[in-house]
Amino acid sequence: MGDVEFPLLVLTRRIARLFRLAYVPFGPIRDPGAARGAFLADLARSLRPHLPRGTFLLRFDPPWPKGGESPHATGLRKARDDIQPPATVVVDLRPTEEEILASMKPKTRYNVRLAEKRGVTVDTGTSAEMDRWYELYRETSARDRIAIHSRSYYEGLFTAAAERAAAGGTVPAVKLLLARAGGEVLAGNIVLFWKKRAVYLTGASSGEKRNLMPTYALQWTAMRMAKAAGCETYDLYGCPPAADESHPMFGLYQFKTGFSPAVTERWGTWDAPLNRPVHAAYAAAERIRMWWFRVARKRFAGRRATG
Repeated sequence: MGDVEFPLLVLTRRIARLFRLAYVPFGPIRDPGAARGAFLADLARSLRPHLPRGTFLLRFDPPWPKGGESPHATGLRKARDDIQPPATVVVDLRPTEEEILASMKPKTRYNVRLAEKRGVTVDTGTSAEMDRWYELYRETSARDRIAIHSRSYYEGLFTAAAERAAAGGTVPAVKLLLARAGGEVLAGNIVLFWKKRAVYLTGASSGEKRNLMPTYALQWTAMRMAKAAGCETYDLYGCPPAADESHPMFGLYQFKTGFSPAVTERWGTWDAPLNRPVHAAYAAAERIRMWWFRVARKRFAGRRATG
């Protein structure tokens, strides 16, 4: 690895008591350029002695755009499914607000202004309003048939950020933004602000009064807040890689590319197996799990809905 230093977050999770999986989310941030595969393989070898006993897999989710040497050539294996979205829309916040608006698709720009005209306001929600947001989140999950995290997962996110900040540590700011009309909460987003980058993590919306365009007001307000905080980019965090009308998330593609038409494709999730037999068994279990959540469970839900 040489003498180059860079920060790296490595999370570990216990699997079946005896084993552990190590995961590097959105890392490493440092992009080595062309020799990316060799860089990851070398990094895996360097980290191995520092990982907990029983770690059978080191999983990387680099944030780099596609390009350069494939990790296949260096012994790494493509994960069965990507953990972080492999394609996303990133809005450049360096131009003026007027220029950012002008770069959006006409319908998106119209909906942003329509939300303001119809009285939609956006502000930072309080911890007491997390209950209302999570109600909307569950409603969104049922409507779009998507898996969601527990309420405690998001409470932990805000608690960890607050505790770290109170201790004087450098930590991203995490905000709950709520869109309201007539005092009623219609939608809400969780947004992370970190140095020169802001990331939209997740959102929820009511099925009522969607004609007021609260989700457009939320995204535009978040972009303005990020720009004011010194961020240069706003990551809309995941969308299909192309305009494919048969894709189940085509509507999400249309919504997000309305704010910026360019889609950034990333490398996706890659595995460095440290114990090949255990890794092979775990990969098989992952395939079954993904089939259950993405195929079987949705089919069962559809049958119950029509039964």
